[in-house]
This record gives sequence, structure tokens and C-alpha cells, in this order.
Amino acid sequence: MNPRLPFLQQKTAVLTTSPGVYIMKNAQGKIIYIGKAKNLRSRVTGYFRDHPDHTPKTAKMVSQVYDYDFIVTASEYEALILECSLIKQHKPPYNILLKDDKGYHYIRISPPPYSRITAELHANETGTYLGPYMSGFTARQTVDAVNRMFRLPTCSKPFPEAFRKQRPCLNYHIGQCMGVCKGNIPQEVYEEAVADAVRFIRSGGDRTVSELEQRMTAAAERLDFEEAARLRDRIAAIRSAGEKQDIMDAVSADTDIIGTAESNDTTVISVLNYRSGRLYDQNTFVLTGEALSGKPLDEFLPQYYSDKTGKDLPRIILVEELPEETELLCSMLAERAGHAVSVEQPVRGARHRLLQKAKQNAGEKLSIKAGRTGKELLALEELARVLGLEKPPLRIESYDISNLSSSAMVAGMVVFENGRPLKSAYRRFSVKELNQQNDYAAMQEIIRRRFQEYRKAAAEDIPEKNTENAFGILPDLILLDGGKTHVGAIAPVLAEFGLQIPLFGMVKDQKHRTRAIATGGGEISVREKQAAFALLTRIQDEVHRFAVTYMKSRHQKSSYALTLTQVPGIGEKKAQKLLITYKTRAALKAATPEQLAKTAGISADTAQKLFELIRELPDS
Repeated sequence: MNPRLPFLQQKTAVLTTSPGVYIMKNAQGKIIYIGKAKNLRSRVTGYFRDHPDHTPKTAKMVSQVYDYDFIVTASEYEALILECSLIKQHKPPYNILLKDDKGYHYIRISPPPYSRITAELHANETGTYLGPYMSGFTARQTVDAVNRMFRLPTCSKPFPEAFRKQRPCLNYHIGQCMGVCKGNIPQEVYEEAVADAVRFIRSGGDRTVSELEQRMTAAAERLDFEEAARLRDRIAAIRSAGEKQDIMDAVSADTDIIGTAESNDTTVISVLNYRSGRLYDQNTFVLTGEALSGKPLDEFLPQYYSDKTGKDLPRIILVEELPEETELLCSMLAERAGHAVSVEQPVRGARHRLLQKAKQNAGEKLSIKAGRTGKELLALEELARVLGLEKPPLRIESYDISNLSSSAMVAGMVVFENGRPLKSAYRRFSVKELNQQNDYAAMQEIIRRRFQEYRKAAAEDIPEKNTENAFGILPDLILLDGGKTHVGAIAPVLAEFGLQIPLFGMVKDQKHRTRAIATGGGEISVREKQAAFALLTRIQDEVHRFAVTYMKSRHQKSSYALTLTQVPGIGEKKAQKLLITYKTRAALKAATPEQLAKTAGISADTAQKLFELIRELPDS
């Protein structure tokens, strides 16, 4: 609780209702957050209510506010412009701060003989360098393209030392390398190809093709048909590459396509720039730290475009979710661009596929940082959208009941963290309060016991990161193996503990395959969401396997215990004590009569009879 709250509430009560910008400061006078508002009093009052429904980050920011300033503006549009300017100037820790992943990049042509063309982050080694390029994406794409078009080697073999030492690699056989390693490409022919590649990088495709056509004509006139054919193939490769780019990546106008990926406290935003109908560049931004925005694009878009003008601004911006103030943003961008700018949300077709490409780029960058694959992160994001969750569920708990009639009634709890099974957090339960089959009551008992353990861990102040205490961590999502009736039975149990954890059921079809997600009031189809569907199927299969395995184990032990009670003087409790002590049949068979007598608290004569019975039983 912020001790300055009464002062801040009193100050805010007489705040203007005009549009403007508010500037939160800590006790040292440092600016920690800047925001804009259509109505200053309404927006700022929301931060300082007695019982606000803040996210943890917002609550942390509010706890540090000592005072705030504000600037009244003539319009909300003017407030947007001022907010962007002040954020860039002061870089408050709770605002999204744009830091892209770019450094200076170069294209290196190594010294002859047999020069190589590579993309480099530094210009430290010998050779000729082209650049610097601000975009590593551009440098890498260019190098990949010219090496393919001019059939230059990309392997690590040293030439001419490697001539005829090994068979040519796959690139030679699919026509992407001239096969220098065979030793039959003259050095002057190779260096000419390198020179043409460098000329292509410097002057572009059209000029290079024109020069190559002139050389091809001259070679044909002097009857050097081998040289003419080589140049003809080079021209065809350049034209083919250009045609493929136009066909695959065509968009009708200059367009920016923006995709995001989220995990924990990190958001990655990928911007693909299409100019003149072709993919021109890519920018990636990694947003970390205390930024408050629940919708990162709402804050990202104005900042990203605030210092761009004219030809740097596209005519179309494609996003996965429209910002709250789309019209205001479009007005700001149109004024800077000198032409109309539209922000659009494609839901199908070619433009939607391009948006998915931007999301894939963001996901791959995030996967490197999170130590997860892009598919796993995409599945969590997709699941969050399907279920209407604010954020991807990084920790998922799933439960299933398994029983054999009214005996061996058990439950399994599996945990998936960041899209992967966390087997150290799996837990098994024996149903204790029921003596007849009732899956709903059994699930209620298990969930109640699980969160009683959570309360106990919280009371003992056990750190959440204690991996030995799986019950001390609240999940972001609970999935039950069952339908809406299961969800309806468990929701009141969570309410008993004052928990607002998203709760859903996993519904199977007649072939025991995941079919849909159950809510308290119906079902949500997930089959068309491939990544989320695959994750849900994996979770449902895993929790079912875990619960059934435990049930079979309990049933076998129970049957074995009943066999031991055939010996006079061995009751059910003594049989269970023996099984708990020796755990396996092999261990029990290895025990001596004296050890059995001591463990079960029985006479030597009874122990001898028990020993003889155990020796006659099968090993499994």
C-alpha cells in the first residue's frame, strides 16, 4: 500500500477532465511512467482507488508513486504526440522502451584465391567489405541470394587444398553450387563469378542483367559458346530469383506487417517492411522489464512511427489486433506521411498468411531467449486467444480421475510449463473420502486438497520457486479431463479459496481423442487451431496416462496385499506395512523370516509361514 495514497486521491479529485498527459514520479523525483488520457481525472483516478483491480506490474508502479505532474492538451491527438515525445526523452522504466536487435552488419568478400561472400557483424578480418548495413536481415538475405544465383560455395572446405578430396555436396547436385571442389573450375572463371556477384550487390539486378547480356552476346559472336552458356544460366538465375520474390511476397502497396510473441515478461515484436511489392527489411524489438502495457502494440505503434516521415511510412500497416485508438493513430501517421495510412487486421487470405510470417519471425526470436521452440510458444499464444486469456498460460495444471469400479480410486496431476511437461511437479492422489464411484466428488476432493496444500505453503512462506513444493505455485490455467459438468463441479471449490484461476475441461470424442474445450456453459471447438489443438491433445493424453498408471499400480498392490492376508495372523494393515517397507516383490522375496517378523510385528512361526507363501508367489 502506498502511504501517499490519501494525498494522491485528494489531488486527483480536483484534476481537470480535459485531455492531456500525466507524468508519474517516485520519491526521488524520477519519472517512472508517462501516459495520455482523453479525460485526465478519469484515467488518473483509476490508479489511486482504495481497492483497485491492478495487474501486479501496475500495483508495483502505483506503490512507488510519490507525486505526479500533468500537461493539458487541446486534443487527444495532441496528447498522443506529446506522450511519444516525452517517453523518448525520459525513457521511464514502466513504459515500453523500443530497443531493436540491430547493430552494424557487413558483407565480406574474402581475399583471393577462391574468395567467399559472407555476412559479418564486424569488419575485423582481411578482405573487402560492403556496408555497413543497419539490418542484419538485409545482409544475410543478400548473401544467401547471391551465393545461390551465382552458384558460389557456402561450405567450409579450403580451396584449392580440398580439390578432389571428397565428393561434391548436395548443393552441387541441386544446382546451387558450381562444384569448385571437383577441381575443374578455373580460378579466373570462379573470380569472375564473384565479381559479378559483388556487382549485383552494388548496382542491383537490372543493371547486372544488362551487363551480363552484353557479355553473353559478345561471347557468342566470338564463338565462345561455353562462356555464353554460363552467362545465360547466370542471367536466368537472377531473373528467376526476382520472379519468385514477386510471386511469393507480392503486396499491392508499401506495407508494414507486425507480429508479436509473448513469454513471461518478454514480448518480441517483428516488423516486416514490404516496399514496391517485395520484402525489403525486417526489424525486431525485444520488450522486457516493468512495462505496464497489457496490449503492447497500443504503445509500440505510436513510438515506432513517431520519428518516421514521408517515404519511411507505409500506406498499410497489418496487425493481429487493432489498437484501441486506431483512428487517432492513422491521423497522426497520415500527417507525417503526406498520404493516407490505414491500420488493418486481416483475418484470412494472403495478407493473413503474411501476418503469420511476421508472428513466426517474432516467435523464433523469442524462442531463442526463452529456450523453447517457436511452435511451443505459438501453441500457448493460440491457446490463450481461444480461451480468452489475457496472457499465454505459462504454467498449466491438468487433472484426471481413474478407478476400477470403487477400488483403487486415484487421481493424477500433471504440470506443463512453457508448453512442456514438468515431470518434477507431477503429483498423485488417492481418493480418501469416498467408498463408491463418483468422479465429480472425487475431483472436488482432489482439487480441495491441492489448494489446501497451497494455503499451507503460503502460510509457511515457502518460496514459489522451490521446485520441491509444486503445490506452492498457482497455475495460470487448470484443465480437467472431462466436460462442462466437471467444470461446474470444480468452480465452486476454487471460489471457496478465493481463487480466480481460468478453469476448463477437455472433451474427448468416441475414439478417446480431444474434441473440444468445455466451459461452464458450453464448448469451444479447437480443432482448427492446429498448434493449440496439438498441445491440448498432448496434455490430455499425458494426464490420462499418468492417472491410469497410478491406478494400475495401486490395484496390483491391493491384490498382492490380499494374497498376503491368507496367512493366519496377517491382516490388511500388516500386509500394507510390509508392502510399504519393501516396496517391490523382489525386495519382499529377499527378506528373511526374521526381517518379516520384525517389520510386521508377528511371531516367528507366522513369519515362517508368510516367508513360504511369498516364495511361492510369481515375480510379477
